[in-house]
Order: sequence, then structure tokens, then C-alpha cells
Amino acid sequence: MTHTPTAHDTPTAQPAKKRKLSTRARLITGGAAVAVAAAGTFGAVAVAAPAAPAAAKAGAPAQGKHLTQSTHLTLDAATKAAQGALAAAKKEGQKVSVAVVDRNGNTLVTLRGDGAGPQSYESAVRKGFTAVSWNAPTSELVKRLQNAPNLKDIPGTLFLPGGAPVQAQGGPVAGIGVAGAPSGDLDEKFAQAGVAALG
Repeated sequence: MTHTPTAHDTPTAQPAKKRKLSTRARLITGGAAVAVAAAGTFGAVAVAAPAAPAAAKAGAPAQGKHLTQSTHLTLDAATKAAQGALAAAKKEGQKVSVAVVDRNGNTLVTLRGDGAGPQSYESAVRKGFTAVSWNAPTSELVKRLQNAPNLKDIPGTLFLPGGAPVQAQGGPVAGIGVAGAPSGDLDEKFAQAGVAALG
């Protein structure tokens, strides 16, 4: 008579800690461990270091003594200044480009008037940059070249009349550059109109 195994005949599972691996399982597991160790030796396996301490340092707030504050024009104010300068030029029939740069010399707004020459765009940016860098109208800075001719070699500057600084409490917060009129004096007149538009 044939005996059919039942659930009662099946041996119960042994606890995990007492369970032994077969010879085949031990060979596969051991081989995998050796492969991982070898791969790590040659850089194929990357192990991530705990990131918590580094993240904590990166997120630490800077203390007041390590910080400075500066004042900048808003984009709306820079646009208003550029439009004021362009309107003044248009009123006198002049075709110019206007640029407004922030305290760090970064361009905020540029407007190229109808018919303004292609060279006027970059010239306006550089005049604005020069005016804010020295906190002075570029017509005054042209005079300084007599005593310091190497100033003109500083990258990004243009020592021609047409740039005016925008000041707050005596310090520069922006620069307005205008280029394209027949004379630098006219360019600077329009730049000053842009400053005046800010009140």
C-alpha cells in the first residue's frame, strides 16, 4: 500500500539561526562576497558615506558678523529709469540704446531705441558698468584718465561720457548707460534723465 504524504508528515521549518545552508548555497554566497570585495577594490562598487554630519554643517546659518548687506534697484525701478532715458532721447530726436546695470555690474534692463546703431547696445552696457564701478558720471571719469591712463584697460569699462550712477545714501546702487547720440554729452544728459525718473 502506497503512503501519501500529508501536512503532518512534512518536517517543520527550523529556526533561522539553526538552519544550515547547503553546500551549493554556501558556494554561491561566498562567491558573491568575493566578487563584491574585488569590485570594491577596483572602484566598481561605491559605498555612500553617512551624509548627516555634512548636511548639518551645510545647513548651518551664517552668523551676522560674516554677512554684508547691499541695496539694489528693483526690476521695475530699473525699467522706469531706462524708459525715462529713452523718452528723453526720443524727445530730442536721438536714436540711442539704454542699459541699466545693478550694483554688481550685472545688466538688469536694456532698451534699444528704433534706429539705434548696432554698436550702441554694448557701449551703453559698458558705460553703465563704468559709472556704477566708480560711483561717478563717466564724463568725470574721462578726466581721471589723464592721471591714470591704465584705467581704460580694465575689462568691461568704457571711458566715454554717457554713464551715470544711481545712488542711495551716497553709495552706488546701479548705473545707467546711454549710447548712440552724436555726442557723449547728449548721451549723459539722457542717462541723467533716467536717474531723475526715479525721483
